[in-house]
Amino acid sequence: MELLQVADMVAREKNIDRDIVLCAMEEAIQKAGRSKYGHEQDIRAQIDRSNGDIELKRYREVIANDDEMENEVAQLTLDQAVRIKPDAKEGEFLIDELPPLDFGRIAAQTAKQVIMQKVREAERARQYEEFKDKVGEIINGVVKRVEYGNATIDIQGKAEGIIRRDECIPREPLNVNDRVRAIIYEVREEVRGPQIFLSRSHPEFMAKLFTQEVPEIYDGIIEIKGVARDPGSRAKITVISHDNSIDPVGACVGMRGSRVQAVVNELGGEKIDIIPWNEDLGSFVISALQPAVVSKVVLDEDKKHMDVVVAEDQLSLAIGRRGQNVRLASILTGWDIDIMTDEQESERRAEEFATRSALFIEALDIDEVIAQLLVVEGFTEVEEIAETPIEELNEIEGFEEEISTELQQRAINWLAQKSEELMAKQADLGISDDLIAAQGLRADQILKLGEQEIKTLDDLADLAGDELVELLGANQMSVQEANDVIMKAREHWFAEEDAAAEKSIAEAEKEAKEKAKEKESTVEDA
Repeated sequence: MELLQVADMVAREKNIDRDIVLCAMEEAIQKAGRSKYGHEQDIRAQIDRSNGDIELKRYREVIANDDEMENEVAQLTLDQAVRIKPDAKEGEFLIDELPPLDFGRIAAQTAKQVIMQKVREAERARQYEEFKDKVGEIINGVVKRVEYGNATIDIQGKAEGIIRRDECIPREPLNVNDRVRAIIYEVREEVRGPQIFLSRSHPEFMAKLFTQEVPEIYDGIIEIKGVARDPGSRAKITVISHDNSIDPVGACVGMRGSRVQAVVNELGGEKIDIIPWNEDLGSFVISALQPAVVSKVVLDEDKKHMDVVVAEDQLSLAIGRRGQNVRLASILTGWDIDIMTDEQESERRAEEFATRSALFIEALDIDEVIAQLLVVEGFTEVEEIAETPIEELNEIEGFEEEISTELQQRAINWLAQKSEELMAKQADLGISDDLIAAQGLRADQILKLGEQEIKTLDDLADLAGDELVELLGANQMSVQEANDVIMKAREHWFAEEDAAAEKSIAEAEKEAKEKAKEKESTVEDA
């Protein structure tokens, strides 16, 4: 009974199943039995779950003949078995009762190690099963120790979690025995046990805090659409109400700011802007950039880019300290945002207008009025004119079918001429075929790169986005477009690395098989 009491105590202390502890004890007794009677013996122990009595038995398997013998100690031929038990049959086990073990110091120590190892494994398995489905939940804990800025948190005595330095709120001191709240953002099963990673800087942590403080969010009446944080400094959260009678911003702020203040206090004074969600992206970004007053928003849906125009005295407010305000707004919207003044916007538009007009005047041999008409209609490249249906060109004010057809034919001829020039200069400049086939570059742009010693796909892949923009000239493409072109150019590098890795694995497998065959041959020869 004392054995059962010990098992019960360990099970309660470690919060694991009592049967797991008893199985660990049985394995420890079996190991001690093999140490006494021989490691090749098939010794099995069983603890009676009702009274704690220990049975120790030796099992020997009955086999047909000597040819099948694998273990002379744990197996018997049928002839040998019949001498001991006349009705013995092949496949049966002969069981011998063994006297109770008298544990010596070494055997007891070994048994203890086995039990503790099994208990630790069971405890780790229990912890992983308990916490793997709690990712995204807030936990309360106590700081157990702090090493190099990383804090180990005791989670209510059930497990230990880790808040890494980069997941802490900046300038927030965590000291031993401090009580903290954090969100579980990852649980990993590793050899040393489950690793529970916690965070106080994760955007989801703030969202969960609001869920706890605002009943309407918990009930699903108000939904959090997005969170952007600069931990310890400022955050923006956007909310929408599914009930027209409830103001989402007012509900999150609470009476005299009590709800939002509770979240601010937990986050160490982090300033929080609560923004109402709006499906109209222009209106939404105007709200997201508060307290700045926005004059105009220009959207480019293809590139997910927006230009936001503000008055001169609103520029610093819109950008924020070290770009904080516009960065958080960009995270919320998922779009790239450029902030500019009315004057800067006018200058940029005028420059783009003049550049595109000059391109059409040169390429299509047309006067300035027609070129400006094309720019006003939204055409930016000669390719667009060549590919646009005649019917759409006819819809431009002042254009007739004859003019549209002539313009399109001139565009096609110009593109063909540029293609011929590229082919002619390819050999002279040494431009490779892979660069000509590169995605995202026009023929004139490839020629320009070739003239500046960018002659192969690898040369292009070696560039940075801003370098490519500088080589091509202003208004040829944005930095984001340049980055996309370069990443496309680098794809063959990754493909080559994958192929090399697969080849190495195949060669290693082949070498392993050859070694295995050599080993088998050596054994057969011996």
